[in-house]
Amino acid sequence: MKILFTCLSKSWGGMEMLTLTQIQQLLNRQLQVELLCIPDSRIHIEAKEKGLKVHTLKSLGYFDPPGISFLISFLKENNIEIIHSHASKDLWTVVPALKLSRNQIPLILTKHVGSYVIKKDFMHRWIYKRVSFALAISEMIQKNLIETTPLSNEKILLIHNGVDINKFNPENAERNKTRYEFSFNKDDIVIGMMGRFSPGKGHEEFLKAAKTLNKKNSNLKFLIVGEASFGEEFYEKEIKVLSEKLELKNVIFAGFRSDSVNVLSAMDIFIFPSHAESFGLALAEAMAMELPSVSSNSNGILDITVDEQTGFLFENKNPESLAEKTVELITSDKLRKKIGKDARKRIIEYFNIEDQTKKLIEIYSSLIPTN
Repeated sequence: MKILFTCLSKSWGGMEMLTLTQIQQLLNRQLQVELLCIPDSRIHIEAKEKGLKVHTLKSLGYFDPPGISFLISFLKENNIEIIHSHASKDLWTVVPALKLSRNQIPLILTKHVGSYVIKKDFMHRWIYKRVSFALAISEMIQKNLIETTPLSNEKILLIHNGVDINKFNPENAERNKTRYEFSFNKDDIVIGMMGRFSPGKGHEEFLKAAKTLNKKNSNLKFLIVGEASFGEEFYEKEIKVLSEKLELKNVIFAGFRSDSVNVLSAMDIFIFPSHAESFGLALAEAMAMELPSVSSNSNGILDITVDEQTGFLFENKNPESLAEKTVELITSDKLRKKIGKDARKRIIEYFNIEDQTKKLIEIYSSLIPTN
């Protein structure tokens, strides 16, 4: 089976990371998978470093005649059996190429981000009619697809993002080495968050909660991992300025880290304060690392966390609520361990990437005619 993944994105976040993870999982199962992406984008760089087969296309936006022409030629020269797009915008290049070339290759879209734009006009009906299946990464996205697109319910399938539970395993991490790197003491309780710097990710609430928590605790360290997305560098600067205004001396901005397993292992509590999230892959990875967590009670996060069993939920956008929930974990090492153990069990049971990949292959197989 030969599959072309498309992800014409300049950013670097959960969508792009999952795209590469899925490719690797399929390659491990002896499927042929190639990637179409924007040249010199972060996903392009990461894919090349992983040794993946990559093709590049300079996307001009929604109306892209050169891109359509390139893809028509590409499909004529390559025996692609499935096209799997990971960004809705890609459809505006992929669908015209398929239509103009009268190519019957099945087309799958994974929807990673919700939209509040109703897409039921003539052009969107023309585009989405060519989609074989749309895969929703959470119940919230599934509902969003039903409400905003012309796709029938039968074409919308729920497949959660998966976590590599062998990679994200505390037994495989170098906790002490990583804590030493950041100069954490043995008795320090490290509270961290991981994700790109983008408005709505909740960095403000994280820092304001840190200010509150510092008033009653002297052994806390706060670790913020991630970098700004393309075009959002201003937000990262604003957050660092806010940290200075709050006079937080125990906050470390670690920047982008490729060793996320080791960085997570250095933490004692994971915070996921996103205002709106389609799924929350970083949270699921932290849970797989047996980290107790405190997350906002929003959207796709509710698919992952069971409140007071596999983590705590706080009132969205409320730093005082975040601090209040975090205190429960700070004051009890026993509770942290119990929540962490139960968190990993939930990820193994419901979000194991092996199971999600199997479901994906079954969908591919259902679309390829048998001889």
